[in-house]
Amino acid sequence: MTFTEQTELNLFSESLPSLAEISQIADYANSSEINKINFANQAKEQIAAGKKLAGGIALSLIGLWKEAIETLETCSDSAEKFLFLSKCYKALSDFDKAISSLEKADKNGSDSLTISLEKTAVFIAANELDKAQSEIDKCSNFKGINANYHYHLGRLLNAQGKYQEALDSLEKAINLDENHIEAKFHLAYILDLRGNDDTAIEYYLELTKIKPTKISILLNLAVLLEDRGDFSRAYEYVKLVLEAFPNSEWARMFAKDLESSMTMFYDGDQEEQQDKQNKTLETPISDFELSVRSRNCLRKMNIHTLGDLLKINENELLSYKNFGETSLNEIREILDSKNLRLGMNFDDASMASEVAKTNADGSEADTRLVDELELSVRAKRALDRLGIRTFAELTCKTEAELLGCKNFGITSLTEIKEKLTKYGISLRKLE
Repeated sequence: MTFTEQTELNLFSESLPSLAEISQIADYANSSEINKINFANQAKEQIAAGKKLAGGIALSLIGLWKEAIETLETCSDSAEKFLFLSKCYKALSDFDKAISSLEKADKNGSDSLTISLEKTAVFIAANELDKAQSEIDKCSNFKGINANYHYHLGRLLNAQGKYQEALDSLEKAINLDENHIEAKFHLAYILDLRGNDDTAIEYYLELTKIKPTKISILLNLAVLLEDRGDFSRAYEYVKLVLEAFPNSEWARMFAKDLESSMTMFYDGDQEEQQDKQNKTLETPISDFELSVRSRNCLRKMNIHTLGDLLKINENELLSYKNFGETSLNEIREILDSKNLRLGMNFDDASMASEVAKTNADGSEADTRLVDELELSVRAKRALDRLGIRTFAELTCKTEAELLGCKNFGITSLTEIKEKLTKYGISLRKLE
């Protein structure tokens, strides 16, 4: 099975291809490691030969943003020059220069729809959603007519949190252009993050039939299949990525995770032990011999099981009216017989809270959402499964705790550690 193919389009011909054709060339250039290397060499040869516009555009297509800017800035003014300068500045998060370049592209003859949609994309990236809305409103006459309009509208609606409307707009884009790869990809991506895995997989599978297939499509599909426990199929798609990008450390680690998952065995003893522990914690207080005073106090405090006792400490019990040392000793004896103690969960939570504070670099780590880390789909879904939403909840976990969770592999762990390092914080370490 292959997912790359040759293209007859040539960026370096006498006249520049159309923007749609340049997009196809970009897909081909980025479909494998060797393609990117060859394309970069061609670009440099063209620049040396004086074809700086085509060479600069080529560098931008393969993500060499700074080199592309240096080259394009030396070219004569044209719509193409400024359009691709804008893409470079947007990729580098220099949004003001991206907008300025688009305004210059407009003055040099670029069509108004392209300019408005590109500005919309820049404003979305800059999280200036009001400006994005104002810009795309200028194109409302293309509603129901133009696939690109509905694609960018869908991206904006998604950024605004209007998920169903975003899905509807992206579906409209696909209805207008069944080969609109970006619309299909982002539709699948939103469905993926919203938990509609079946439909997301269907769209991703459709996209694998379009050659050359984007690496992001293969990886996202592999993540979904891994979540379902279909490790062998997930492994096939990761291997395709490695065929094209043999030096991808991320893909190699993902493959190792999947290999480990395919060879995992069921630990019946561990499962049985976990069941016993759960049953112990669910044991009703009424099963034990307690004084009437102790029983009544616990009932009024809404404590009904052994597990409930682990969530409260001794001082809280003693502060309750009519609950004295005699009742406390009764509770201690019951818990001691089960190798438990009051406040076990409370102590863990307190320790976790303290760790979160000491790990922070002076900022309020406990209030920041993990979305700020901009994790890959695979790592984000892993944290979602664990119910981790904030920096504090994440930094309270150890590496072992994360790796002990289903489908949480070394790939996701490494990515999360690298992201946290950029914020000067880390996962909890055991002394």
